[in-house]
Amino acid sequence: MRAADLMTRPVWTLRAADALEHAAALLSGRHITAAPVLAPQGDLVGIVSEGGLLRAQRHDAIDPRPDQSPAAVVPDVMSHDVVVMPADAELSDIAEALLYHKVHSVPIVDSAAEVAGIVCRHDLLRAYVRTDDMVELDVQHRLDDYTGGHRIWTAAVHQGAVEITGPYLDDVERRIVGVLARTVSGVSAVKQLPSAAS
Repeated sequence: MRAADLMTRPVWTLRAADALEHAAALLSGRHITAAPVLAPQGDLVGIVSEGGLLRAQRHDAIDPRPDQSPAAVVPDVMSHDVVVMPADAELSDIAEALLYHKVHSVPIVDSAAEVAGIVCRHDLLRAYVRTDDMVELDVQHRLDDYTGGHRIWTAAVHQGAVEITGPYLDDVERRIVGVLARTVSGVSAVKQLPSAAS
């Protein structure tokens, strides 16, 4: 698997002018551990993590200095040294980068160096511990994405083997659906039940 297969998208981002309250609300409300920070032109300039927000809050509470204003905006807590990876990066390389740089999230950039997704440690653990339920959800999500959100095929998974039922327009569509299912991590086999063309 590569970053593009696992990354979370769309990516929730912050702007440098955003208040810390907004950043905290975004991470908490969206259940994410970090958010890339973009300049007005869209360039990646930093990343804000839960840890950064908590450290700032703790520091302001423990060491309130009269000559130093408390952290108030995103640049006050964001990390400027952002570790990024390309969309075609192998998961093993992402895991190595996370551990080596001691970070919890890595923004994934496309060929134009724009943020296309984000991968966190939790995503990698989920990829390594794949239950049939998780595989089934991922296969179904991929199939529904292909049809623009419409449920045309139904996937069922048992011990990694996927069984797909539903109508196909032709053999080409049938092959595409099979390939889509095989791209999901944890799939050991794909069986497509015969169905009349619609």
